[in-house]
Amino acid sequence: MNIHEYQAKAILSEYGINIPQSKMVTNAEDAKSAAQELGGKAVVKAQVHAGGRGKAGGVKIGHTPTEVATIAESLIGTNLVTHQTGTDGAPINCVLVEEATSIKQEMYFSIVIDGATKSAIAIASLSGGMDIEEVAATEPEKILRVSIDPGVGFSPFQGRSLGYQLGLSDANIKAFSKIAANCYKVFIDNDCSLIEINPLAITGDDTLTALDAKIEIEEDSLFRHQSLENLRDTSQEDSQEKKSREIGLSYVKLEGNVGCMVNGAGLAMATMDIVKTAGAQPANFLDVGGGASQEKIAAAFTLLLEDSQVKKILVNIFGGILRCDIAAKGIVDACKNHKSDIPIVVRLLGTNADEGKSILQGSGLNIRLAETLIEAANLITTSN
Repeated sequence: MNIHEYQAKAILSEYGINIPQSKMVTNAEDAKSAAQELGGKAVVKAQVHAGGRGKAGGVKIGHTPTEVATIAESLIGTNLVTHQTGTDGAPINCVLVEEATSIKQEMYFSIVIDGATKSAIAIASLSGGMDIEEVAATEPEKILRVSIDPGVGFSPFQGRSLGYQLGLSDANIKAFSKIAANCYKVFIDNDCSLIEINPLAITGDDTLTALDAKIEIEEDSLFRHQSLENLRDTSQEDSQEKKSREIGLSYVKLEGNVGCMVNGAGLAMATMDIVKTAGAQPANFLDVGGGASQEKIAAAFTLLLEDSQVKKILVNIFGGILRCDIAAKGIVDACKNHKSDIPIVVRLLGTNADEGKSILQGSGLNIRLAETLIEAANLITTSN
């Protein structure tokens, strides 16, 4: 789950990490008042769940309270389009009015789960700011990485080592090490999948301050973090992902046009790999789970049918607890309630597979059956 910058900064502040003075507002009048409290000049930052805000015009400086109000009014109620949002953009329902800060140096710091080591990894760079993605792609040697042993945690020497490699002064190495250690506490205490401070700035008074922050919370941990669940902003979420969460599905929106419905996360990943190998692009990751009911299957399939991005659908079911005949009935129910002529390819294997195939064949629907996953992927790739 993503949260807004102002929410992430509030969490970091609770752990002793310096943040600028700021106020979240939802209208121009409050923005003007906030700027007056901050001394007149302030930065106005659109609060959306997307990176690239600065380049997209979502971060602007107002030199007077009136100018801050004008900027806020021009942003609130609009959609911000960045390289991470797609063409529709993300709605701006509020902005963060923040004190203008004198910056000596910008850095980048983050903690993220590393799939290779199956543990957290701390990442730091002197090339902080808006172009960190480009730096990572073109000058990877400027990115420092330290693996964190989950049994030990983030050690003080790791923080000092990173600070030394960044070329910081002795005083700032100590401050950086403390910030890094506190970020790891935030990471562990809140079951985060990502904490990112970009930039982490050395300000005019030689203080290390988090000028921007991003935190992602692991969705599966939210049952034990109700206070974090309350920070969810559903206006920032994809409508399909929102519906899938309400149904109780594991769903992730992707950029292709082949809707995939599978039972089991591993099988879903393998299915998407085979689809790509066959020359098509998955539109989603959708795992209906091992014990889905007929109604849940119908709801999941309807989710795909209602997605304008989906031009064809591939179903791959390995029947176990979820019987293939139940899956087939759910698919038929969804198709009868939602008229569509998009190509559908279904592969059923396992418990009651023959019964499931008979149900699909007798439904009168334009559904093609496949025996193997490779055959299914090839069929869906060539379907029009």
